[in-house]
Amino acid sequence: MHGQPVWYYIPVMLLALMPWSVIAMRALVEAIQQSIAEWRARFAKHHYVGHSRWGDAFPEFLVLWTLFPIVIFSLSRSKLPGYILPAIPPLTILTGDYINRNRQKGLDLWLLLLHALLSAVTIVLVLLLPWHIGHPGAMPPANILLAAMSSGFAATLLILTVAARFGVSRLRLVTMVPLVIMLLFIFGVGPLFGLPGLSSTKKNIRLLDAAYSARPLAAIISQIARPGEGVAVYRVRRDVEYGLSFYRNHQVDDYEQDGIPSAEHILITRETYTGQLHALLVGRSYQPLFSYPAQNLTVYQVFAKP
Repeated sequence: MHGQPVWYYIPVMLLALMPWSVIAMRALVEAIQQSIAEWRARFAKHHYVGHSRWGDAFPEFLVLWTLFPIVIFSLSRSKLPGYILPAIPPLTILTGDYINRNRQKGLDLWLLLLHALLSAVTIVLVLLLPWHIGHPGAMPPANILLAAMSSGFAATLLILTVAARFGVSRLRLVTMVPLVIMLLFIFGVGPLFGLPGLSSTKKNIRLLDAAYSARPLAAIISQIARPGEGVAVYRVRRDVEYGLSFYRNHQVDDYEQDGIPSAEHILITRETYTGQLHALLVGRSYQPLFSYPAQNLTVYQVFAKP
């Protein structure tokens, strides 16, 4: 079970829509107001609803598409961020439709300011992500923090200047270009992480890949594992366990669910739980092979049960 409060999906949805979250919420509120007005008008004597989209079921359809998965899974006892992914496409459509309909008169100043600030926050977080991955919990040094803050401030000025000069029609372009550059930095030009056990041509990979993917770890294990040797995990993240099974194309045993294999195998566990191995592997020999600090993991060779 993944118990979370009933409002759990509100911040999840806002994060999923960044940096368009503020405009998306404004578009959703307007669409809900239009839908309610139309629903009331259908039962009224006069069908005038006070807006130009009377009879257009498009906003109603998108509102129901958005709210249905959010409400249903908010009432569920088990919650995970991916459960409301079906609600993101209709919200993005509502956002694009809202911006398109306001091209001539423009957005309210407060809405444009909040959008520019949120874009700046997104850029700052993206630029600080490599430091956070490599130094969890540590405060970034002044030069890195200053560079990230300066980039965010420049993005804010750029968005406000272009919107003032060319209008809302250029808002999408001026918002997305800095973010695309930041993503290219993270995935293509970001810092490297040295991995143990790989050949020199593949030894260094991007830090983001090392910290959040099981693929590099599976590649190391494939090079050191004997033919037919199994792999097991103990108290690792689910994405690590399933990722290892996927990239190795072989089922990974879980100590807690499947038991401890009697044959020789490779064990991956979090550094926090290495002290529990002595009690788990009573009467069996095991030795550490290497550490994987990007995900706080330690890999062991566990020998066959006598």
